[in-house]
Amino acid sequence: MSLSEKSPVVIDLENIFQWLEEKGRANYGKNFKIHPQDYELIFKLMVYLYRDEYHANKYDIDLRKGLLLTGPVGCGKTTLMSLIRQLDLPSYNYELVSAREICLRFMESGHAAIKYYSSFSAKAPQVFCFDDIGTETAMKYFGNETNVMGEIMLLRYDLFIHHAIPTHITTNLSASELEKLYGNRVRSRMREMFNLFAFGSEAADKRA
Repeated sequence: MSLSEKSPVVIDLENIFQWLEEKGRANYGKNFKIHPQDYELIFKLMVYLYRDEYHANKYDIDLRKGLLLTGPVGCGKTTLMSLIRQLDLPSYNYELVSAREICLRFMESGHAAIKYYSSFSAKAPQVFCFDDIGTETAMKYFGNETNVMGEIMLLRYDLFIHHAIPTHITTNLSASELEKLYGNRVRSRMREMFNLFAFGSEAADKRA
């Protein structure tokens, strides 16, 4: 092995799957389980979270970027992002907040809401996971219509470029649907900001 190569980080997947199932049952009920078809996706997420440069290179994962987790309705995106944030990885803590909640906050406080989710603090840089983006609609504040999540994405891009602060998102939408909703400029920035992690299109609705 050359000096430039990185050895794989030891990731105890069996223990992680067990931990996720135990935590999932505690949070979501006794029938919660990790499905075998999701093992590879979860492994890649662990590669990212544990900063495993060896496997990151193998799977073309950019450790500087954030996570964009996509998949069909009910496949478990929100649940998974809620669970993995509880892993003992303090440098990758993030706040999980729904796009709908952000837009409701915008209706109440206007652009102060956008600033809250997109401002840099030298004392405590804030990483967010915006859940279910694309389910919200353009909101009005004192008669002015704003694409709230589109504006936040552009400002979060600046945080990523200038302060190396990542953003995470979950969505049911495809790349073309995101572009239609937020525009080409936002979609272009998102390509630079995110690693794409996807549940298979055949992923079952786990809420059934």
